Amino acid sequence: MLSPSESPRHSFVVSDLHLADAEAEDPRRPLWRRYKLREHFPDASLRRFLAHARALSGGEPMELVLNGDIFDFDCVVATPNRVEARELGFSVGWLERARGLGAERAKSLWKMQRILSQHPEFIADLRDHVLAGNRLVYVIGNHDLEMHWPEVQQAFIDALDLPPDQDWDVRVCEWFYRSEGDTLITHGNQLDPYCLCHDPLRPFTEVRGKRRVRLPFGDLAGKYLSNGIGWFNPHVADTFVRSVWEWVTFFYKVIARQQPLILLTWLWSAMAALVVSLRDGTLPPVDDPLQFEDRLTRLAAKAQATAGMTLALQSVDAHPAVFRPWKVMRELWLDRAFLLALIGWGSFQVIAGLNLFAEISAWWIVLVLSVLLVPFFFYARAVDSDVSEVEAMIRARTPTLAAISRCRRVVMGHTHGARFDLLGPVEYLNTGHWAPGFHDLECTRRHGLRAFAWIRPDPSGPRKAELRDWQDPGSVALPASAVLPLPRSPAGMARQVGAKVRESVTGLRAEGAPRPADPGRG
Repeated sequence: MLSPSESPRHSFVVSDLHLADAEAEDPRRPLWRRYKLREHFPDASLRRFLAHARALSGGEPMELVLNGDIFDFDCVVATPNRVEARELGFSVGWLERARGLGAERAKSLWKMQRILSQHPEFIADLRDHVLAGNRLVYVIGNHDLEMHWPEVQQAFIDALDLPPDQDWDVRVCEWFYRSEGDTLITHGNQLDPYCLCHDPLRPFTEVRGKRRVRLPFGDLAGKYLSNGIGWFNPHVADTFVRSVWEWVTFFYKVIARQQPLILLTWLWSAMAALVVSLRDGTLPPVDDPLQFEDRLTRLAAKAQATAGMTLALQSVDAHPAVFRPWKVMRELWLDRAFLLALIGWGSFQVIAGLNLFAEISAWWIVLVLSVLLVPFFFYARAVDSDVSEVEAMIRARTPTLAAISRCRRVVMGHTHGARFDLLGPVEYLNTGHWAPGFHDLECTRRHGLRAFAWIRPDPSGPRKAELRDWQDPGSVALPASAVLPLPRSPAGMARQVGAKVRESVTGLRAEGAPRPADPGRG
């Protein structure tokens, strides 16, 4: 049996399973949240994948790293009835009835138990993996941030039902894990300003006297919008990208008949996401400062890192988008809605003012609107979502993460795009996703690759990494694409890391200017 002090020779990494609860098909709305049908669960395919991984490792000890977004708490819309909720010690608000429970301790535990109850096959396969003497590592991502609750982590471990007389190697890591000293495994959301945990060392905040996990804007937007506009797949951006004619046809055939007030649904859902994300995102973290050092030490030990390395990795995190509200509004399209309302109000005021001096036709408002709408259309055309740039930002910071962790490769998920890049001497692997993502609403054309990373021993030297496409059954290796190294020397990279660490500790930038106040980081 592989003890916690031993290191496995083989590592397999998968991410973004997005396991949630199933929903029955609605005969009146057959396309509504169709991606949540039980037939799209990846559990059976995962069982065959684990058997394939055992074959690749030749029976040698191995570790399975579940690299974030394994369970999708945000996608759980079901809620307990009032009697059950009262017995569990919480109440369910109107917004939670419409979009799913919040991230308080008891509510997160209820969602965890609901997900686990609907994926017994997957849990049984993980149990068999551990019983065979292998290591199981769970790295928290952004859609499973509620795994930060110790009770939720324990519910996952208890579900494995491992015999109590053995020292089984199962660990839950808060946001990263160092494998064998050569591979940094992290979900990647900490480099995404829209989806990061503001402070994974202190992930909780308090709202109206109740402690909760602070959810990032990206998760809240998906929770309130995707759960309320179920025609679009939250795992694939393509379902939102259509030509004008496709939108007109889609609206006439589907929306107009089954959700005619979709614009009102979008408006209040977007406003809810904006208000909640700005409120929660700017609150201070809640933590016991006397326990911080012990928590840091435990977190670093589980991740096979040092406390200093952990703090340095945190210093590379992106800055939360909620501190730039206009960017948040832009992602929700509320900026354009606000400008359109302002143009309409301004046009009315202009015509009303002119009418005080000379009686004019109300049709003049069309001329005023035409003039004011010209700059609006130029603005709307120029706006581009920052989400499309996340992949570039992640790749740009990958060498820094590798330098801090003293690893030669970094394995991530999050972006749902499988890739294997050589960033100079650093290998960057992204394992794609296993989520129920489809290009079409009928869920017939699957999106992306179900990829996995395999880091294996090499008799001639250090371990080697492969990114493989799971074709069920079997897998094929995907080629690595060489990318020009970033124009940054190791010395310059070290200076940048040192500056970021000093900034996180002292609150001063390199040039000595005070850093702006950031309540989200305490």
